[in-house]
Amino acid sequence: MTTSKSELRGLVRAREKGLTPQEREVSDRILTNRFLALPEYRAARRVFLYLGVRSEPDTRPIFEDALRAGKRVALPKITGPGTMEARELRYLSELVPGPFGIPEPGETCPKVPPETFDLILVPGAAFSPNGARLGRGGGYYDRYLPQTRGKTVALARRIQLFNSLPTEEHDIPIDFLITDEE
Repeated sequence: MTTSKSELRGLVRAREKGLTPQEREVSDRILTNRFLALPEYRAARRVFLYLGVRSEPDTRPIFEDALRAGKRVALPKITGPGTMEARELRYLSELVPGPFGIPEPGETCPKVPPETFDLILVPGAAFSPNGARLGRGGGYYDRYLPQTRGKTVALARRIQLFNSLPTEEHDIPIDFLITDEE
């Protein structure tokens, strides 16, 4: 029996609602520590991150570490339906309310060409061990990632892991998957 992408997203949302605040906190700490220990992260000079909202892993500690380490840091800014660009930030205070309630860089933050990133942190609803990724449904990263050259990495709680996922030709796999499991 094949499960559709929308059914999988619903299943993950239901699993996320079942997490306690303590479970989220422990998971976030494990994911952050494993990301910060990645040799690819330590070597990266320019990183593209996202700020985790709602049930996503909290990525603010990663953002703050990258700035302290002197890395150039960019976050996504929505430019239209299914499209985004990268904007460089130096402080979280440069964020403004964006579509879908997601904070994003303000207009004064400089644009960054997608091909200049060494490492890109990619969000998602679900992941498989072979690098397949199921996004949240907007297609933003599937349209953006083909323009990039850097390595891609995702953070996944164990409730987001599946042995396989339905994929289509436009779905871009990730290079590294960091989980809160062994």
